[in-house]
Amino acid sequence: MSGNTYPSVNDLTLEEKASLTSGGDAWHLQGIESKGIPGYMITDGPHGLRKSLASSTGETDLNDSVPATCFPPAAGLSSSWNPELIHKVGEAMGEECVQEKVAVILGPGVNIKRNPLGGRCFEYWSEDPYLAGHEAVGIVAGVQSKGVGTSLKHFAANNQETDRLRISANISQRALREIYFPAFEYIVKTAQPWTIMCSYNRINGVHSAQNRWLLTDVLRDEWGFKGIVMSDWGADHDRVASLNAGLNLEMPPSYTDDQIVYAARDGRVQPEQLDRMAQGMIDLANKTRAAMSIDGYRFDVDAHDEVAHQAAVESMVLLKNDDAILPVAKDAKIAVIGEFARTPRYQGGGSSHITPTKMTSFLDTLTARGVDAQFAPGFTLDLEPADKALETEAVETAKNADVVLMFLGLPEAAESEGFDRETLDIPAKQIELLEAVAAANKNIAVVLSNGSVVSVAPWAANAKGVLESWLLGQAGGAALADVIFGEASPSGKLAQSIPVSINDDPSMINWPGEEGHVDYGEGVFVGYRYYDTYGKAVDYPFGYGLSYATFELSGIKAEKTGANTARVSVTVANTSDVDAAETVQVYVAPGKAAVSRPRHELKGFRKVFLKGGESAEISLDLDERAFAYWSEKFDDWRVEAGEYGIEVGTSSRDIAGVATVALDGDGKTEPLTEWSTFGEWSCDPVGSKVVSAMYEAGGNGELPKLPDNDMMRMFLNSMPINSMSTLMGEGGKRIAAFMLDAYAKLAK
Repeated sequence: MSGNTYPSVNDLTLEEKASLTSGGDAWHLQGIESKGIPGYMITDGPHGLRKSLASSTGETDLNDSVPATCFPPAAGLSSSWNPELIHKVGEAMGEECVQEKVAVILGPGVNIKRNPLGGRCFEYWSEDPYLAGHEAVGIVAGVQSKGVGTSLKHFAANNQETDRLRISANISQRALREIYFPAFEYIVKTAQPWTIMCSYNRINGVHSAQNRWLLTDVLRDEWGFKGIVMSDWGADHDRVASLNAGLNLEMPPSYTDDQIVYAARDGRVQPEQLDRMAQGMIDLANKTRAAMSIDGYRFDVDAHDEVAHQAAVESMVLLKNDDAILPVAKDAKIAVIGEFARTPRYQGGGSSHITPTKMTSFLDTLTARGVDAQFAPGFTLDLEPADKALETEAVETAKNADVVLMFLGLPEAAESEGFDRETLDIPAKQIELLEAVAAANKNIAVVLSNGSVVSVAPWAANAKGVLESWLLGQAGGAALADVIFGEASPSGKLAQSIPVSINDDPSMINWPGEEGHVDYGEGVFVGYRYYDTYGKAVDYPFGYGLSYATFELSGIKAEKTGANTARVSVTVANTSDVDAAETVQVYVAPGKAAVSRPRHELKGFRKVFLKGGESAEISLDLDERAFAYWSEKFDDWRVEAGEYGIEVGTSSRDIAGVATVALDGDGKTEPLTEWSTFGEWSCDPVGSKVVSAMYEAGGNGELPKLPDNDMMRMFLNSMPINSMSTLMGEGGKRIAAFMLDAYAKLAK
């Protein structure tokens, strides 16, 4: 062995191979010093590095970590709809890992926001898998461009915190393929994350860590994943079963390597499988060696803070702006109400909790920029009852202001990893304060701080403006000032719908499950796929977001570029004098289909920055998957022949125009049998020839004639041909036999 390369698995003893498949401690890979394999550090980081100060001892303290840039969590960053910006965030995160000698940062998490009450919605990207995959891939590619690994998580179907360690997510194959897998699939195929973390939960009864279909058949064999799979912390319950399923690494270690050794000796683990899993760990060490060998590197704290600043600016979504209450003139008499303005909630709770390199509140920023404002906290950031003295002070502060900026939202105790929320409402004491302030001053703009959507409809009448700022990371104070005072126009778009009521969400009938399982009964109709398909009123639709500028989309065209591919083009014009960005969204609307499909689905987007009065023509390509659904009958993706609508707009419900393309379809057919219906025979390319021959034989007396009336045809079309005897007795049997024989000859 040279000093530049690590050994292969063939250089290791059985015991050493087994040791590589479990961690060295809670935050380190297992090293084999005698063979030159280091035990590199891995640690949390969906939106920034969380390197625990206790990590050298293997202990876990979620709130005691080295300073690192706290970027906006995915709840906000997902609303940027800006993959290039997200890639910059990833690059910065990778540089911080190099400084701290962290070989793998554990993120991003791309689980679908199936229900807005999910406790970890703040660190997941979207209710839409296309958006989640095409945004979060920037974190993976950006981090790994610096020689540091990522861990795409949590694979798969970890969509709630309730009973998360053991609950079985019972999901149809189609829903998995269309909703819960695509973000993972796209990132694997596009960026090859060096590691993937499996989820705690079971999928259709099988723990993810022990699910060979999930970890090997789908992930490696179908998608071509080249990296290693690690468990979520404590998700591996059977070392042998998990290793056989395709789990390379148990984290943290359970100190049960002997189980693997014994299983390898008695044949329960094949030598080739252990070698594959252990070699994957050696390969990971090889990939990270160069970056981990850099000594004395220091990232640029200020430059990374500026990336966090820009990310925060683009994360905000302007929901309401009556009477153009925003932006606010700096010389206006401003009242700032709400403790969040002084004590910002800038990140979520749990394993992603970061110690920021800097922290500036909105009030700090006003002081630094010389903006005069009167402040009253109004309420405390806990779940305790209202403080009447604070409320009275807030109302008095607001009375004579030109504009009132009210900072409302969810305190950290209301949402975190480890539990799901019970309501969409923000605390009642904040709503009561808003009502009291509104009685004294109508010029109110609400600034929200929350990790997942909150109900807006119950209180929105008391506010002229609503700015959804999510959780903005460490630079949120400056970013808020930029947007509120018009130095930047808000450009964020909702990555999840805001329902009128949580009971409108289609998953609520099965949320959060019972007796150890949760049924995903809504199938593929998640979020806007349900709301838009069934005409359900929402407060704000998926993809929605206002700007200080105005835009117009025109010249929408779609052209077929292949049998089942298309290109859509549109001209975007900034029709105002405000420099700003608009996000063009492309939705595919299938026509009549063999299965129940959503009315439309996001299949392309582009964020376009334009100066006032500028315009630009853009085009987006739609591949075959843009038009496909997962067929459980074919166990494969299917594109049906026919017309598809290409909708171009600025939200799922603000469609500027529709173009149509006619696709050839994939031509897939399933072999016909006696259990195929007469209608299926009639629609099949080969079967239709058999049906014609059968009618011809009936016409010349070789076979009985089929009944020729509407009622009988209706029965016939839905009937397997082996049941035709119920309509025609012995004649039906003869017809079925003729059809099967003719088909066998034609299908050869």
